[in-house]
Amino acid sequence: MLIIGLIREGKIPSDNRVALTPAQCKFLTNHFVDIQIKVQSSLNRCFTDQEYLQAGLEVTDDLSNCNLLLGIKEVPINQLISNKKYIFFSHTKKKQLYNQKLLHAMMDLGITLIDYECLEHKDGQRIIGFGFFAGIVGAHNGIMTYGNRTGTFQIGRVGEVKDYRELIHTYFGLKLPPIKIVVTGSGRVAHGIVEIMNLMDVQEVETEEYLSREFDYPVYTHLKGADLYQHKITGNYSRVDFHEHPDMYQSLFKPYLFQTDILMNGIYWEPRIPSFFEMEDLKSPGFRIQAIADITDDKNGSIPCNLGDATIANPVYGVNKLTGAKTEPYISGSIDIMAVGNLPNELPRDASRFFGEQLIKYILNDIRTGGSVIIERATILKEGKITELFDYLNDYAAH
Repeated sequence: MLIIGLIREGKIPSDNRVALTPAQCKFLTNHFVDIQIKVQSSLNRCFTDQEYLQAGLEVTDDLSNCNLLLGIKEVPINQLISNKKYIFFSHTKKKQLYNQKLLHAMMDLGITLIDYECLEHKDGQRIIGFGFFAGIVGAHNGIMTYGNRTGTFQIGRVGEVKDYRELIHTYFGLKLPPIKIVVTGSGRVAHGIVEIMNLMDVQEVETEEYLSREFDYPVYTHLKGADLYQHKITGNYSRVDFHEHPDMYQSLFKPYLFQTDILMNGIYWEPRIPSFFEMEDLKSPGFRIQAIADITDDKNGSIPCNLGDATIANPVYGVNKLTGAKTEPYISGSIDIMAVGNLPNELPRDASRFFGEQLIKYILNDIRTGGSVIIERATILKEGKITELFDYLNDYAAH
């Protein structure tokens, strides 16, 4: 019997997304006699306790008899239950220092940890994630930021609408000025950004045309791996080689600094991957970018002027182009950065439905029937021990 517990989110600020919606829980319990689901009571979820009760689920504080615990963000150490199997975004695979104590605690408690971020198809494409809705919200916020900075148009906040369908209706009649936008990435985040570009009637153009002329209508160009990086010696790009040896590649982004009004960043980054540009480039007389939506949101990552997370309540801050210091947004001499780590929280019900569909389609049945290679390769800890695939974390775990 697989007894799933939906844990309440304990990380502050609180996340309101869920791994499974009430309708998805009802589907699972109706279709599989060997699945039970318990829901830990929560005041912050985008779906209420009452909605889960109406779907026939047990709402309780006690998940001690569950053998699979599903969350979204990191579980606070004092809320961990020993010897349990958890799935959540642990943010430990890149040796993030702020979660080092969490990994230690899970090891001490004999916990098995499966990380959503590590659930991948054979080619490395991620299976589970909120990326599409991060792209949707991030692109909206990027356009909003430019409008606020320039005063040329105004759009509201995503969180002011009920759902994605209502958000689409807010774009009817919106006329953007002839701005030039770069979209980066090839995964779900980029797909979400492109969706908003299409809904806002921003036209896609080829990179060569984008770099060589101005337009009298809004345009975007979509840059993927081969457009952004080249091998330092061969001048070529290979996706497999790049992900194995990113430190052997250099950025090709610099020409876009002088032809772009808004940068929408949706590309994966890790510390060995070169930044798109340097902080010194902000001082260049021809530097044109006024707003950056860093949707993948890595501090000092692909976007070196990402100085850290903003919040959903205040998603934008400025960076002084001469000093690199953080400033208030929308002021002279600065560039505006929209960098928020939990963007899908602005469309939580839609994002949760999408997430739960992937979980049901690709993961939960394999767990119910005993596991799979996909799940094994996403298991960072097994009963408190680091698994072979993640043995590079041993030094991180030892301190």
